[in-house]
Parts: sequence; C-alpha cells; structure tokens
Amino acid sequence: MAGPRGREESREGPAALALAQARFARGDFAEAQALYSAFIGQCGSRGGKCSPEDLATAYNNRGQTKYFSVEFYEAMDDYTSAIEILPNFEVPYYNRGLIRYRLGYFDEALEDFKKALDLNPAFQDAVLSLKQTILDKEEKQRRNAEKSY
Repeated sequence: MAGPRGREESREGPAALALAQARFARGDFAEAQALYSAFIGQCGSRGGKCSPEDLATAYNNRGQTKYFSVEFYEAMDDYTSAIEILPNFEVPYYNRGLIRYRLGYFDEALEDFKKALDLNPAFQDAVLSLKQTILDKEEKQRRNAEKSY
C-alpha cells in the first residue's frame, strides 16, 4: 500500500505547482500566491520531498506575485529563499536585483545582476539591468557630489 500512496503524493506536488503556474500565467496573482504558498507548505510538511528545483521555482514565482503587488521586501525574502535552496538558479538573483535597484540599493543590485550573469552569461535582461544600474549609480554619485559643493 505504501508504494501507490507514495506515487500519488509525488504527483500531487508537481500538479499543485502546475496549477499555481497556470494561475500565474493568467495573471491571477492572488490565487497563484495562495497556491504557491500551499505548495511550499506541503513541501515542508512532507519532510522536504519536493525537488529543490520545484521548491525554488515556487519561492521565486511567489516572490513575483508579491513584486506585482508592490510587496517588495516580502518578495525579496522569497527570492532569497529560492537562492538558498538552489544557489545556481539565476532568475531569483535577477528578480531580487530588480527590487534592490528600484529601492535605490545600487551596490546590492549590482551584486545580484553580476551573480545572475556569472550563472548565465547569456541572460540579456540581466546584462541590460547591470548596465542601467551602473549608469544610475554613477548619476546618483555625480548629483551627490554637486550638492556637497
């Protein structure tokens, strides 16, 4: 009896994640966030039987739903969780970098964009974001220098 039930539980996780992904793709971010949270909770309650890739994806995508709801610090927490689970997953570094950039934390954003590019040098959005962050940081430094005169 344990065999079939185990297989059922293993299908339950990916199916729950797929449902969350579908709601996310439709733009139903509140529903997607609830489904991602349920999936993350299931992973923890089952003794970590979810794959690290699925769990990191759930955290990253739940972070996206929070980002779209302008819950920036909560989103950064989810991106950080995704990074802790799967350190070679470049997308949450990029996503966290975007928030850090928006909040004016240019040095931290630069670190995240550089890490995303270390993991995936072809990540064009990260290339563009890195360049823009460098320009904006330099502009901010220039303005601050002018004010001090």
